Amino acid sequence: MAVLKFRVYFEEDDSVYRDVAARHTQSFLDLNNVILKAYEFDNKHQSTFYRSNDQWQRGKEISKEKYDKQYKVEPLIMAVTTIGSEIKQPNQKFVFVYDFVKNWSFWVELINVSRDEDFKKDYPAVIKTEGIAPSQYGTKSLVGDKLAEVEEKYDLTKNAEGFTTEGDTEEGEDSEEASEDEEEEQNAEDTEG
Repeated sequence: MAVLKFRVYFEEDDSVYRDVAARHTQSFLDLNNVILKAYEFDNKHQSTFYRSNDQWQRGKEISKEKYDKQYKVEPLIMAVTTIGSEIKQPNQKFVFVYDFVKNWSFWVELINVSRDEDFKKDYPAVIKTEGIAPSQYGTKSLVGDKLAEVEEKYDLTKNAEGFTTEGDTEEGEDSEEASEDEEEEQNAEDTEG
């Protein structure tokens, strides 16, 4: 059975992405759910996929349900549309839009097709996580353990060794060095003269 590996980029920052894998026989609803899980979003809002080209232009729609809006062409429904049926190219792309009010957009790109299924994995699965995901409801920041680790590693406290205010000297080091230099110069003059 073919396993499809997708890279899911956060549209506003392509350094933030998640790699997910799914069987080609699984539905777009499964893909929808694993993307939301990978980005730690809930599953309470409307969502849709669009088949896309290399310029991320939106084409055929694969929707969670038929929404109350005008369609040029009837959408496919996620629950009954298999992922494999919509793969038309080796690097097939989709645009995934979640929560039509907030309009979260993700670029989904097929990056690998494998015949070797990992029987230890429960598909669909999150394979790799890169970058800090946006927060669905508000701000997400480095707090708690992660901030403490940064503070410990780099000792970012105000009294940290080596940190001074601009123009300040640390315990008079510069002035001591200056007086030592002056003393050496004076000794050299005395020796010569």
